[in-house]
Amino acid sequence: MNVRRRSFTIAAAVTIDTPEAEGVLFAQGGVAGGHSLFLKDGRLHYVYNWLGERIQTISAPEPVATGTHVLTAEFRKTADDPDTFSALGTLTLYIDTEAVGDAQIATQPGTFSLTGDGLCVGRDSGSAVADYPAPFPFVGGTIDRVIVDVSGDHYVDHEKQVLAYIARD
Repeated sequence: MNVRRRSFTIAAAVTIDTPEAEGVLFAQGGVAGGHSLFLKDGRLHYVYNWLGERIQTISAPEPVATGTHVLTAEFRKTADDPDTFSALGTLTLYIDTEAVGDAQIATQPGTFSLTGDGLCVGRDSGSAVADYPAPFPFVGGTIDRVIVDVSGDHYVDHEKQVLAYIARD
């Protein structure tokens, strides 16, 4: 799934059975770059790991109540960074329809999974994207489904992609 240089939304329909529910709802990539939506210490968190160099974390201030919820991370691209070729924008966390946290983040220009880490629901099967012990399986509730919407406009500038990879050396 390609979330590079575009807006995207990750929405997990879950039932939280206990206040101790925790674990990965969605993860893509790994320690060298990726993103993850998860519950830890009762709270909703989203981490965007920019090439393993910059960990960007957005966390809900309060725990998620027991019951059925839609837990969402929504990234809205607002600009391009000409130095890093990253998309810049606002990541907002929602519990149901209530915004519970937001921050400006940069998304990496290249693909995730260069080291074999893929896309997972309910666990992080490769190297951990965030500061949790992989696979950090989701426990204390049920994931009904996770929907990722990448339908926003996406422009591929192959020259910028090549220059971005070269710039890392």
